Amino acid sequence: MNALLSGALVLSWSSGFIGAKLGAESAPAVTLLMWRFLPLTAVLALVVALRARDAWRGLSAGVLGRQAAIGLLSQSAYLFTVYYAIQLGVSSGTTALIDGIQPLVAGALAGPLLRQYVSRRQWIGLWLGVGGAAVVATADASSAAGAAWWAYLVPFLGMLALVAATFLEERSRTRVAPTVSMTVHCATSTVLFTALAVGTGTATPPADPSFWFAVGWLALVATFVAYGLYWLVLERSGVTKVNTLMFLMAPVTAVWGALAFDEPFGPRTVVGLGLGLAAAVIVHRGGTRSARIRTRRARPVRTGEPAEDGDRLPGRCGTGRA
Repeated sequence: MNALLSGALVLSWSSGFIGAKLGAESAPAVTLLMWRFLPLTAVLALVVALRARDAWRGLSAGVLGRQAAIGLLSQSAYLFTVYYAIQLGVSSGTTALIDGIQPLVAGALAGPLLRQYVSRRQWIGLWLGVGGAAVVATADASSAAGAAWWAYLVPFLGMLALVAATFLEERSRTRVAPTVSMTVHCATSTVLFTALAVGTGTATPPADPSFWFAVGWLALVATFVAYGLYWLVLERSGVTKVNTLMFLMAPVTAVWGALAFDEPFGPRTVVGLGLGLAAAVIVHRGGTRSARIRTRRARPVRTGEPAEDGDRLPGRCGTGRA
């Protein structure tokens, strides 16, 4: 059962990149994101009104403002760069791999910013992960359908936004319930993308049925199913297992994109993905120092939840997922 749940988590999480690819073919990124977050925010607001009012008690304007800032970085900025990069022609697999090195980069910065240090073996993993992303990006760019060179910097900017959000969350003294963080993040994204879509005259959705299929896919599968499975696998298998599964997203997305959209998947892509997987293994087995490193990859923290131990890199915060 655990294997089935883990496989479903990998597939549902990877589906976000595939849904972004589907939507990018029928509408601008801000249009797709606006209509993705509008129904999500409405559903979450209803849940809050009916079942989660207590979770908001005692939260100050400063705490909610910090959550809004985290949402802007980990969700709005991150997702826009993912969707825009795919719209520019960057393959979904390459985008997923660049996104996947975020916890590695966060780990490299954990020492100077949080005094949480990375072991020598983990540094090797960090460089392998970056190297794997570079190999896949160059293979993608050299293909016939490759995007302009600067387009590959767009998902890197989103990855850096996730890093910034991670440290903003790590330095927060108040932990909020998942319902609160999800609602604030989605509401913030809804306001931002609605304003951008209206301001650029792209708020009206296209009549193409594939657009609404992509919206439904992203809202239901890439958000609710993936998020629910994340918590279920987390409860049954632990944080380390979940974070290891996250590094499988890039190869699964690359294969999926090659089959569905004929995206490039040659020998260099295989080598780059292999380097990324090797980096994940080395990083997760390489923590030997007493200063252990925490992670919150796509995992909002419950109010009053104790800190966790383990040789893990700081990971993705909030609900930012493709």
